[in-house]
Parts: sequence; C-alpha cells; structure tokens
Amino acid sequence: MNAAIKPVLPAAERCPSYYSATLNEETDYPTLQGEVSVDVVIIGGGFTGVASAVELAERGLKVAIVESNKIGWGATGRNGGQVTGSLSGDAAMTKQMRNTLGEEVEDFIWHLRWRGHDIIKNRVEKYGINCDLKHGHLHAAMKPVHMQELQATYAEAQRRGMGADVTLLDRDGVRSHLASDLYSGALKNTRNMHLHPLNLCIGEAKAAASLGALIFEHSEVLEIVHGNNPAVVTAQGRINAKQVLLAGDVYHKLEPKKLKGMIFPAMGGIVTTAPLGELAKQINPQDLAVYDCRFVLDYYRMTADGRLLFGGGCNYSGRDSRDIAAELRPGIEQTFPQLKGVAIDFQWSCAMGIVINRIPQLGKLSNNVWYCQGYSGHGIATTHIMGEIMANALTGTLGHYDTFAACSHIKVPLGDVFGNPMLAAGMWYYQMLEKFR
Repeated sequence: MNAAIKPVLPAAERCPSYYSATLNEETDYPTLQGEVSVDVVIIGGGFTGVASAVELAERGLKVAIVESNKIGWGATGRNGGQVTGSLSGDAAMTKQMRNTLGEEVEDFIWHLRWRGHDIIKNRVEKYGINCDLKHGHLHAAMKPVHMQELQATYAEAQRRGMGADVTLLDRDGVRSHLASDLYSGALKNTRNMHLHPLNLCIGEAKAAASLGALIFEHSEVLEIVHGNNPAVVTAQGRINAKQVLLAGDVYHKLEPKKLKGMIFPAMGGIVTTAPLGELAKQINPQDLAVYDCRFVLDYYRMTADGRLLFGGGCNYSGRDSRDIAAELRPGIEQTFPQLKGVAIDFQWSCAMGIVINRIPQLGKLSNNVWYCQGYSGHGIATTHIMGEIMANALTGTLGHYDTFAACSHIKVPLGDVFGNPMLAAGMWYYQMLEKFR
C-alpha cells in the first residue's frame, strides 16, 4: 500500500479498498436506540436507499435510513465508478414492457438510460458533493461483431439527437485515446461519466440528513412489521412508519417467503495500482472510463490521483476470490503492456445483485411495505433512477413503478442451493457464444 494513503477505518468497519482509503469524510451516524416515528423508513444505506431518502426528504417527508453496517458499505462503495447509459436487461425490458407501454416502449427505455446521469449531476451540483465526477467513456470493441453492435448504438444515438455526445472510432481512433492495441474500435460517449462512488453516496446521505432525514448505522433490521402500522425492529430499537422501503439489494435475508430465489450474489474483483505519475496521462490522456463489449467484460478508469482502477471477470459462485490481484493482473498487462509488473496497492471484491432476466425488481410485500433491488452490475445510474421512481410511488405517482412492477421474474426454488449454479451455467453458455460471435 502506498505510504501516503492509509485506510480511514480498519477493515472490520469498511472494505479495505481504494475508495475507503480516500474518503472525504467518514460517517458517524448513531446506532438506533429506542423508538422513533417517521413517514418512511428505508432499510439499506446504499445508493437505492440513500437516493430514495434524498428524493423523499426533498418532498417534505420525514425519512429514516437503517443500515446494518456503514453508509455505502456494500456494492455502492465498492464498484467500478462508471455511470453509463447501459441498462442490463434492456432486451427483456423491451419485450415485457411492450405489454403495458405498447409502441412507446423504445422511447421509454431510451430516455430511462440517461435519467440517472441527470439526477446525479444535478445532485452533485446542488449539494456540492466532491466525488471526482468526470465525463467521457469508451465502449470498446474486441472483434468485428462488436463493431457492428456499436455502429447500431451510434446510429440510434444519432437518430435521437445525441450526435454531439457520441463518436465512432476505428482502431487508429482508439489508439489516439488509449495507449493500447487491444481494441478494433470503440464508441466514445461524452455524456457518460465516472466518479468516486463512496464519496458520492456519503455526500448524498449528508444531503438527506441536512433535509431532516434520520440515519442509523450498525442497526441491522431483524424484523419488518406489516399491517396498518408498519415498523422495522432492530436489536435496540424500533422505527414506526407509514411506509417501509426495503432497499438492501443482495445484502439481506429479510422477507424470505417472497424474496428468496429472486436475486443472487455475483462477486466481481477490482484492483487499484500504485500511482502512475506521467504514465497515467500517456496511457489514457483524455481520462476516459472504458469497458469492452464482451459478455464477461473488463472495465477500468483512472483515479483522481493517477492510479489505474481495473475490474473484470465475475465469480458466480457467490464466494470471494482468494487472490484478486493475481486474477486481474494478466488483463491489465494485456491491455497496457507498459504496466507489466506494476505494483497493486488495493484489491477488493464487490457483491453484485444479479437478477435472472436482468430487469430491476420493484414491488410490494404488503400494502405499505415496498422493495426495490437487482441492478445486475449496472447500479450507479440505475439506483438513482429507481430512487426517483420509488419516491414517486410512495407519494402517489405510480406510472413508472407500475411499468416495472408488471414485469414477471423467475423465482428459483431453493434459491440458495440452485441460484448461483444456474447463474454460473448461464454465464458459461454466454462465454461460449462469445467465442463464436
């Protein structure tokens, strides 16, 4: 680890990642003790819960967040930091949502792709959140069929008035943006963004608190009380509310009768190199975020202090890798041979909530208890979109919520036993297809 950067907290408090080592400020919210009453209580202090809390607090509702660990402790504070217009499950969304939206479905999904960007940009500006927000992204092709896909995306962007935001690059064009010979082309998108996700989430939580939201850390919810007077119960307290929003994604075991077998953990690995100095500007002079077109892809970007943050692969067993750096180093060195032997200062894993059909899951557990989960590796923008949708639903505007809630999902019997093996088999199948595309 670089001597200039030391983790703010021990590993028991936060994952020992680059993000936790470079926090603007650590959170210190109290543990729930005693009884509290609010309009809405939100279970989960990641992006879904915090974004929903900001939306609701801005509308004048009294909100409380209860988090088992620390704000941003899970996937929210461990991901690749890329904010893109890609929606996991967009094909499935189009097929299912056509039943409710008809011919408007393509327009709905297209505009949905970019809504999260606007919410994040506006919130960062409104509340002065320092999260290293930058624009610029490459979706990179590794074979001719990938370029065909990117050309179709480019044509759609042109048709929808995004011509100023997108540029189609050939091999030489990519080489002028990245010091890598790996790619045959790319789609450059200047609307897409990248950022420090943990600083964003903590900044949003601070914004919610400034609006009157109550936030409780180290307060694991043991029970959700249903009925006319819903509540959540922890070891040392209780929050009574008019409505409850369960926003814990794959990190909880609550409500197993209805939610078990619907979402499964997939473990992604990320590393961050030592600071690269001038080499950082040489390999990525425009400071772009990048991911490739494969089903199981690599993704990377530069950090604010000139490190390469690189993620890739995916472990669908639900178990952590033993040596993430050893697994990802070949990908780094294949992409940038200049970095052969580079020191790895940080390595960590991220549990992503994977849904079989990749459509985010929105629904009700009872009349006034809601849930929202399942972003399948595309969480930063999507969580903010869902936070807005859920805030609208909880305050009586159900249009977009109903569109998602009407989608059907596969519930795997004995999910803990069969769910992850099914995901692993499915991804093996797609990886085999990738070889022949």
